[in-house]
Amino acid sequence: MQDCIFCKIVRGELPSARVFEDESVFAFDDIHPVAPAHVIIVPKKHFATLMDIGKSDAGISEKIVNAVQQVAKIKAIDKRGFRTVINTGDEGGQVVQHLHVHVFGGRRLKFELE
Repeated sequence: MQDCIFCKIVRGELPSARVFEDESVFAFDDIHPVAPAHVIIVPKKHFATLMDIGKSDAGISEKIVNAVQQVAKIKAIDKRGFRTVINTGDEGGQVVQHLHVHVFGGRRLKFELE
């Protein structure tokens, strides 16, 4: 059992605004949104980064993509467009060491790299 903030959210130990959930993933509104729709999708099983998904865990990728599609529909951004981002490692900008996907939408998004 992991002690990271996203594992605690998945276990219900920390509050969150749930958007979508199935047996493998949990999606919730970001507490510091940068767009009108900003949802975080995490696998319930702890993977520190995208690089930690092994061949035996390959099905989680499909579950995450399904969750992105469901979240986009729930947030009504599926037709207008949205952005998904996975930050991996320090140089990739990953802050929480639990694989997660950001789903942004609800306005025209600009592409910016620091």
